[in-house]
Amino acid sequence: MTRIPSDAPHGAYAPFAHLTAPNSILYRRVMGTFMRAKEQFVVHLRPEDVHATLPPEHRPAEPETIVKALDSLVEWGNLRADPDTARVTAVEDFYRKRFIYQLTQAGEAAEEALAAYDAALGRRGALQAVALHDIITQLRTLLVIAAEDVPDPAKTHLALEALTTRFAALADNARAFMGSLQRTIDLHDVELESFLAYKDQLIQYLERFIQDLITLGGRIAILITELEEQGRVRPLLRLAAAREAADASPDEAEQAQERAYERWSARWSGLASWFVSDEGRQAQARLLRGQALGAIRQLLAVVRALNERRSGRSDRSADFRTLARWFAESPDDDSRHRLWRTAFGLYSSRHLTIDADTLMERVRRPVPPATAWAEAEPLRISPQLRRTGSYERRGKPRKVEDRTEARRRLAEIAVKQAEEIAAARARLATGGERRLSRIGELDPLAFGLFLQLLGDALATWRPDTRATFATSNDGSMEIRMTALRDGTVAEIHTPGGVFRGPDHLIEIVDLTGDGDAP
Repeated sequence: MTRIPSDAPHGAYAPFAHLTAPNSILYRRVMGTFMRAKEQFVVHLRPEDVHATLPPEHRPAEPETIVKALDSLVEWGNLRADPDTARVTAVEDFYRKRFIYQLTQAGEAAEEALAAYDAALGRRGALQAVALHDIITQLRTLLVIAAEDVPDPAKTHLALEALTTRFAALADNARAFMGSLQRTIDLHDVELESFLAYKDQLIQYLERFIQDLITLGGRIAILITELEEQGRVRPLLRLAAAREAADASPDEAEQAQERAYERWSARWSGLASWFVSDEGRQAQARLLRGQALGAIRQLLAVVRALNERRSGRSDRSADFRTLARWFAESPDDDSRHRLWRTAFGLYSSRHLTIDADTLMERVRRPVPPATAWAEAEPLRISPQLRRTGSYERRGKPRKVEDRTEARRRLAEIAVKQAEEIAAARARLATGGERRLSRIGELDPLAFGLFLQLLGDALATWRPDTRATFATSNDGSMEIRMTALRDGTVAEIHTPGGVFRGPDHLIEIVDLTGDGDAP
């Protein structure tokens, strides 16, 4: 193990000292040369080798600069220097400073840590619809394995391993993608044309993933619920934990198996909470869908702001800031007074009524603006003003309209609409499973909400599906549907007609808690 000098800077973290030292860029390039040489199974490098390997545009003019950098890295513990005796041809060569350099364990670990840091910092991530399909496949595999009389431990462990690995990749990539998307929306160091060209593709990508998340996420939630309701999850997790702890020593086997079971339970809980909502907690998939929808709105707002910027539109605050800068840059008070009069036109009222003679008199003998009217020279008023009189329109001032009644009426309408929607949700809430044929007659508002819920549920339906569930777009209601095999037909009567279709078991839940089930 490489020993780091006790007097090295930063103690045990001395291999990272080159990051904050002067010429840190050169140190990083030199260490990168040693890492690339290691990949090619080259152990030692001479200063001239490092100098020749650096790109011409980054290569120091003096080779001695490389030698100094190598010596500093040796002092920090990143490199190790050994005497270079391979090219000694005379006794005098033994007294010359010739060294070959190689990576130390600490230096290599520091470079690997920096590489991981750079990779994590530049990671953009992706919304993986393919991962959703893979998760469905693995959940179906677990259902098949759980249905066996004696589940195979190897198949169980491999299926759970593939499931959790795919889910972890999906969650990590989604988190990284939303973070990089927010940085894109914030417009840090983004070119206008490239952003506008990228915007359409990004919105289409988000819309496609949202649709996949609605359809496939519902199927995943159904499979998870089916596994948990049948009590098949815990035995499968026990099998995977036992197989994982099979190689542990006899005295640690039981503890190793219990630790493995706790890890598998935590993984399964994370998967279930990602797709299945619980009381008082929304599923992470639903939150991700909301964030993606919010990102689309933010992108459109950014596009509007960019279009306004391109069209040269300016707001009042920007105008005032520009004017304030002009005032600050004015050389003297006279210039600032001229700027004020030009910008706001707040002249003395004398200029509106004086004639040419009075104006010439004012030029010869200026009257300070602060002079009181009683003390100023009299003004010669134009005869035209005397003939025409006042330019003001005579008559009563316009009456201010009282909109209190209109606002009260709008508030009443809003309250009435909210009550009607709450009543419709309460009318649809079933309070448990119920046949669709027994839902009864629906008024137009309740029937419209029912059709929206039914459409969301049927969007997740596939030929081999027997049960599904979906949530309304506003998150206020949830519907669960299970197909029946008795061939009965359900009829729902409305004022506009009769709605007919195959009968199902349905359960509609009001998630807002505004009303109780009938």
